[in-house]
Amino acid sequence: MERRSVAGHAPLEPVVGYSRAVVVEGRVHVSGTAPIPGDGSDPPTGSYEQARLCIEIIGAALERAGATLADVVRTRIFLTPAADFDGIARAHGEAFSEVRPATSGVVVHALLDPRWLVEIEAEAVVGSGARAVWD
Repeated sequence: MERRSVAGHAPLEPVVGYSRAVVVEGRVHVSGTAPIPGDGSDPPTGSYEQARLCIEIIGAALERAGATLADVVRTRIFLTPAADFDGIARAHGEAFSEVRPATSGVVVHALLDPRWLVEIEAEAVVGSGARAVWD
């Protein structure tokens, strides 16, 4: 079984010992992705903007892994506070309205950086990005 790691730009990756994504047998597992700009600047302040940035980072990792957002089959959204869900949901819907992955939304007490309002995980299957067919 071949395993390939995909690095990102988060400063904690080498410290904690994790990869932005790991590819195994055509599946891409994307780590919890916080709104950390690649240039080291502060995260956006709004929940919508933070979620969009998380999804952009996820999309870039998927691309390096040979997949796209259309290949995503599962997301997990961690947010604080619950009142920010509408902005996060709007960003998620814009990215995944045609794909409609299985998803979970979990309200948490806090994320690692108090400026973060959201963190998103994703799983994809390479090449599965065919248009959704509804029952």
